[in-house]
Amino acid sequence: MSFSSQVKEELSRHIHKSRHCQIAEIAAVLSFTGKLEGAGEEQALRVYTENLSLARKYFILMKQTFQVTCRIAVRQNIYLHKSRAFVISLYGEKDIRRVLQAVKWRNEKNEDIRTRELVNGLLVQKSCCRRAFLRGAFLSAGSMSDPEKSYHFEIVCTGEEKARQLMDLINSFEMDAKVVMRKKNHVVYLKEGAQIVDMLNIMEAHVSLLNLENVRIIKEMRNSVNRQVNCETANINKTVSAAVKQLADINYIQHTRGLESLPENLREIALVRLQYPQAPLKELGAYLEPAVGKSGVNHRLRRLCEIAEELRKENCEDM
Repeated sequence: MSFSSQVKEELSRHIHKSRHCQIAEIAAVLSFTGKLEGAGEEQALRVYTENLSLARKYFILMKQTFQVTCRIAVRQNIYLHKSRAFVISLYGEKDIRRVLQAVKWRNEKNEDIRTRELVNGLLVQKSCCRRAFLRGAFLSAGSMSDPEKSYHFEIVCTGEEKARQLMDLINSFEMDAKVVMRKKNHVVYLKEGAQIVDMLNIMEAHVSLLNLENVRIIKEMRNSVNRQVNCETANINKTVSAAVKQLADINYIQHTRGLESLPENLREIALVRLQYPQAPLKELGAYLEPAVGKSGVNHRLRRLCEIAEELRKENCEDM
């Protein structure tokens, strides 16, 4: 089971006790996957989904909130045998009217009052109702990437106005959701791991939140170790490269002018470097009499480099 499926499975088992929150979540499901079909006695309020978790939760919510029993049908795709769709239908004019009035699709006169908005603002005035609506939205049209690979949270909307309203609902919790166009749809998304953790908290998916935090901690530790190893490797490479250059300069001086031509302090460090080619500067300084600090050793070796460069220029001019 993917991480996204695990989150949806957890959310499907979260049934809020407050009726207004239950209505907000039902409104979200209907906004993304609901259709009012037929007329008269044949009229039906249907939800279409391939997600068993959503089908189960919507059925339970309708039962608890409105004391109605929906019918569930399963449709199998004859071309894609693994693909199946659940159709949850509510029949009965009175029951449908009660539900549609509760989710603000119709008024008391049974007139259609739907707009291009995703949800009527009256349903999501309270923070708890916004949380419930976002739960239903994610169950209906949301997905998350595997946190082992990347951090990405999104909910797909069919129109820009709906996407903007959903973005505002998410950002009301001090988030930084954004909207992007993808094919014919508008996608509301979050990219930062910390914000996705907060989003799981908003939707009250606490088990998934802890699982994601565990993954984040392990990834951060791994990245920290890798950075440290890379830094140490770079320092080692730098030290080795510098030592090789120093040895080359000292050998050049020795073969051209001779180390005897050097001042005593430079001759002494040159001999120590030849004797300990892999030793770091601090260790080289300890072999001198008297001992010299790291900066002093570095200064002397740099002076040997300058002398070697001067000799190379002189030899080039003589040729």
